[in-house]
Amino acid sequence: MAKRTPIIETTSYGIYSHWDADSKDLPKITQFTNTVTAEEGVEFGFIVNIKKAKGALLNYCIYHPGIINKKGKVLAPFDGEIYVRSNDWNFYLGDTIQLLHPIDGLESNLGEWRMVLEMQGKVIAEKTFRVVGRDEAQFWKQRGF
Repeated sequence: MAKRTPIIETTSYGIYSHWDADSKDLPKITQFTNTVTAEEGVEFGFIVNIKKAKGALLNYCIYHPGIINKKGKVLAPFDGEIYVRSNDWNFYLGDTIQLLHPIDGLESNLGEWRMVLEMQGKVIAEKTFRVVGRDEAQFWKQRGF
């Protein structure tokens, strides 16, 4: 019997409504963008739809730009794994801008955040978001980006 090839499609990316990890509902997209303003509580990431891969192991990783935690140490990339739950499954990979170190403020959130999904050792979806300070974000937004 031939092995089924999974079908993976990124359905949305950008800024989302607040995501409740305990809920079955995924967050709702509020703005399609790769540029995110560094404001505490902003939720951003992407949603992929995975078909024909029930039971496959999905590895995810979020590479932060150098966020400082409460102890003054740089956070390691956030990673984990999850099994695909059905043959037509939506998965959200995202993060929230947080104030973790009071002296640093939101400055350590600035930079590129790379989010990667892998299945069977291959990257199946990837998105890089640029988190910028308020002034720079407004500059680019006024120019249509």
